[in-house]
Amino acid sequence: MFKPWIVLLSSLFFSSLITAQPAETYVKQLGDMEVHFIGIPTSFLTPEVASSYKIERSRYRGLINIVALDTTGEDKKALSVGISGTATNLVGQTINLEFNKVTEGDAIYYLATVEYPNDETYRFDILINHDGDEQQLKFTQKFYVDE
Repeated sequence: MFKPWIVLLSSLFFSSLITAQPAETYVKQLGDMEVHFIGIPTSFLTPEVASSYKIERSRYRGLINIVALDTTGEDKKALSVGISGTATNLVGQTINLEFNKVTEGDAIYYLATVEYPNDETYRFDILINHDGDEQQLKFTQKFYVDE
């Protein structure tokens, strides 16, 4: 049976290796949440995975993936959270991000896309709310056009 989330997570993992940044830069502890995040070009996704998640594959579109885990217990469990945010480029143009919640078994993650020209850096400002505990995730991601 085809499991698109396995291919998506594999794509995200291998793309993090390509960026030459250590994996720990994609994880932040925010209150009682461990938040995993990454931005990759949607062209890294296979056509099947992109189709199953209704994501447009493009050399000019990035995918943002956010996962929040509960760290209060022994097992880190995925959290259902409220999430919103913006992406701002270096000249100050801001895009409101529209996150889609994806639930597959015990996994919960939030996906948003952003368009970009070549060599574009975005500052992401994401608000994550879990049961009234609002935390702010900030990170910067540079996107390149896949040639």
